[in-house]
Amino acid sequence: MIWKSLLLFFAAFLGGLAVFLFKGDNHKQLRLILSFSGAYLFAITVLHLIPDAYRGNDNLVGVFILVGFLFQIVLEQFSDGIEHGHMHVHGEPSFPLSIIFSLCLHGFLEGMPLAQGQQNQLVFGIALHHIPAAFALGTVLLRNHQSKGSTIFYITLFAVMAPAGYYFSQALSTGGVGNLQHYFNRIMGVVIGIFLHISTTILFEAGPDHKFNKRKMIAVLLGVGIALGGFMNEL
Repeated sequence: MIWKSLLLFFAAFLGGLAVFLFKGDNHKQLRLILSFSGAYLFAITVLHLIPDAYRGNDNLVGVFILVGFLFQIVLEQFSDGIEHGHMHVHGEPSFPLSIIFSLCLHGFLEGMPLAQGQQNQLVFGIALHHIPAAFALGTVLLRNHQSKGSTIFYITLFAVMAPAGYYFSQALSTGGVGNLQHYFNRIMGVVIGIFLHISTTILFEAGPDHKFNKRKMIAVLLGVGIALGGFMNEL
């Protein structure tokens, strides 16, 4: 349990701090990590999360998956797609409060499925996904003339969101938070919808004009292959 929280925290934290080491907009390695994590996250969602959510024979899970998918679309109206590694700044520099709030909520929700079973593969997928997301957050903060201390503070805030979501969901699934454990699969349905939107958007935006180059294709196939290999090993 502790190692999951530490991995999630330090992946985002160190990914965000990397903004002080790398300058400019050409971050090819981060884009490859983003493509790999998007493919990996999509595969894990299809192979693990969706079957687990339907295991309780709740026919409304599909409705909540749609809700999660649409919710992420709304969320991105405030986050400017920073979850995908986007680093755009529009208009005059100002404090990006909506981006920080949206990204933190996104990180919190992403940590929630980790309480359901081992989900070790999903931990790595989320951790990888948060590296470019945290880097994009740090870039946006610096471009909006935030101080180094303020930037580190908000990167840290984002880094603790996924572990916080994990512990909250763990309490939820064991009945530690009222009787909400009865609705755990529906909550997971919302998270699945978010994962589906995030991962497919990453894949569709993998390159200029939505085309894959050879390196990104390899990254995507590697992400799917590792997830599938882990799944087959568990059978």
